[in-house]
Amino acid sequence: MSKPIVLEPDDGRHYALGAMRAVFKADGEETGNRYRISEWWLEPNAAGPGAHLHEENDEIFYVIEGRPSVLVDEEWIDAPKGTFLRIPAKTMHDFENRTDSKAGLLNIFIPGGFEENMPMIVKWFEENG
Repeated sequence: MSKPIVLEPDDGRHYALGAMRAVFKADGEETGNRYRISEWWLEPNAAGPGAHLHEENDEIFYVIEGRPSVLVDEEWIDAPKGTFLRIPAKTMHDFENRTDSKAGLLNIFIPGGFEENMPMIVKWFEENG
């Protein structure tokens, strides 16, 4: 049986990724691998993770601050605060911040399990900038 999770605004597991950082709020271990919830923060004029897709996972993004640009298939979308995006499995996507202000996205990854990749991703950013 899962337990409630209550976190203060900046609480969670933090991952530094160059000019981007992730704060994981609920992982697969806490949700029975049903989903994973995280925040992704981009400094001004910062690149995101790079274009990629997930074979079996849907993602939901909700812009919580700023105006990031989000790639969905082949189209870049200017996404102001409050924008909702559902990225189905096998859909190419990316996000970046092309503005002079910080940008943040809430992310729901369905099903969970992605968090297992974070140590490897952090290491890649440390080695490649």
